[in-house]
Amino acid sequence: MWREWMNPPSRGWTYEQLKDVDFPFEWDLIDGVVTPRPRTDFWHDQVRDSLMITLRNTRSGIFSVLGPVTALLDERNLLRPDAVVFDRTTPGLAESEFLPIGSVALVAEVVLPSTRANDRFRKPGQYAEKGIPYYWRVERGLDNLPIVHEFHRDDEKGVYLPVAQHEGVLRTSVPYPVEIDLAALVEL
Repeated sequence: MWREWMNPPSRGWTYEQLKDVDFPFEWDLIDGVVTPRPRTDFWHDQVRDSLMITLRNTRSGIFSVLGPVTALLDERNLLRPDAVVFDRTTPGLAESEFLPIGSVALVAEVVLPSTRANDRFRKPGQYAEKGIPYYWRVERGLDNLPIVHEFHRDDEKGVYLPVAQHEGVLRTSVPYPVEIDLAALVEL
């Protein structure tokens, strides 16, 4: 069956139709279309892992951090964000196949050249539509240091609005107070 993935039905694939397929690659399901995940590079993986560890070490209250973690947005959209801050007190969390969208407070995506359009436009739109309050897009600066674009969801409009562009140090109070030396996320 996995070879049929390139020809989805007219309404697209659903997770239920694909959940038992053993694909020879990592994939997302985007609007019912199986999309192979691109290979990451050293910079991406180092920034993602360092960011996740830093968020985990500074977490407070009900929050916990995972990444990359699979999130089922709906039956035709299955994504794997680089880092997620979520409410660890969500009922039934330990038994869940996926991280429940309603428990997610922050999604962070580390941009690759091949994911730029998805991370800048499509994914934020989908995350905002599902009510996720905060989104960080992490891009590689000309000096190879991370730049974090911070967005907050406007509940009235249902979209993310830019709040800050962090270079050097990321300081924010949401979803919990955090200060991150962005240069420390990479070993150049």
